[in-house]
Amino acid sequence: MRSLTLHRSQIGSGPLILVNAAHPISQAQADLQLIPPHPRYPQITLERQAAHLLWALLQATDRMGVIVPVSGWRSQAQQQAIWDETLASEGEAFTKQYVALPGCSEHQTGLAMDLALDAPHIDFIRPHFPEDGVCGLFRRLAPQYGFIQRYQRHKASLTGIAEEPWHFRYVGVPHARLMTDHDLCLEEYGAFVQTHTPVCRLDNGRSCRVSYLPCTGESMDMILPDACCQLSGDNVGGFFLTVWGEEP
Repeated sequence: MRSLTLHRSQIGSGPLILVNAAHPISQAQADLQLIPPHPRYPQITLERQAAHLLWALLQATDRMGVIVPVSGWRSQAQQQAIWDETLASEGEAFTKQYVALPGCSEHQTGLAMDLALDAPHIDFIRPHFPEDGVCGLFRRLAPQYGFIQRYQRHKASLTGIAEEPWHFRYVGVPHARLMTDHDLCLEEYGAFVQTHTPVCRLDNGRSCRVSYLPCTGESMDMILPDACCQLSGDNVGGFFLTVWGEEP
């Protein structure tokens, strides 16, 4: 067993942070290690782990190289410029549907990527990423690599963003599997874990248990089990603890 002290400032970092209009990005994300997930597009970057797994997913689904990255990590200034330009050209209603407020964009976490089918012209705001073909295969395999389609039509009332078939968010395994299997968006996942403490069996035969730890003060002490563990803040009020090796 291992003891650990968690501080409230840490709830703003990790692969499971919720970022939306009600939960702006934390300054804790400022120390991201960013790398390009695709060698042909060195200017488009993601957080290191997310980048490695996105490249692995592309290698597994897109041998012809027809899926291309469109937009990954963005700075505050870049997100502000995209918001301002879209507002000026498309109007307020369209902008609020498809562009997150500066400071409230998943792109600023380094955990989100917009993708498209390669074409002479790609719409930056709404790139073409169809449901069938290689894009459909990518979407089906994405949870095995820790990615979810973040914004779906039937969850728009919860996410505050219209359907975006092109926008994929890294949350890690098993969380992407659990969200997909239970039809959950990230806004719903914290409550689900708190009420279910889910166990997920992975394809490699291992299993893992996910639990939620609310942080009610400025710090909290906890004991970690002698197993492979991962902690992630939720950017709301606590931490997700994932423990590998437990049997369902």
